[in-house]
Amino acid sequence: MKVKSESEVSQSCPTLSNPMDCSPPGSSGHGIFQAQSQDIVPTIGFSIQKFKSSSLSFTVFDMSGQGRYRNLWEHYYKEGQAIIFVIDSSDKLRMVVAKEELRTLLNHPDIKHRRIPILFFANKMDLRDALTSVKVSQLLCLEDIKDKPWHICASDAIKGEGLQEGVDWLQDQIQAVKT
Repeated sequence: MKVKSESEVSQSCPTLSNPMDCSPPGSSGHGIFQAQSQDIVPTIGFSIQKFKSSSLSFTVFDMSGQGRYRNLWEHYYKEGQAIIFVIDSSDKLRMVVAKEELRTLLNHPDIKHRRIPILFFANKMDLRDALTSVKVSQLLCLEDIKDKPWHICASDAIKGEGLQEGVDWLQDQIQAVKT
């Protein structure tokens, strides 16, 4: 991901977005970073998204969470400066798979020994049966992540709720690593 601060200092900062499984529209990183007025479709394979926060420009490699595409993720780990992990908080059955995929990601040699920030979006909080971000955190055992900064945000990608909080946190983490 290319990151540019408002002071026009260029930084290279790829960000990986790993939405889990074939979640319905609006649950992938692709949906999270689209303008709310656009139609949101699930990511097939991967896409490249660009968006700007208050002081950084992000290029996000949005990789599908479908099982057949997960092997693509590791090709981007070396260059990645942050990870955005999107979880469908309404799909309790997929939490076990998300937990295993997260463990696999964290144990990959290109990630394991790096202090790379991880932002979790517990998405689809607008649905009645959605788990809270605290419950998602517990089910994924996020408290076991001791060597990387991480943050979980409750989100509703369609309405844009919770997204700015996460992006602000990630921006702060990336800037802290760069200084």
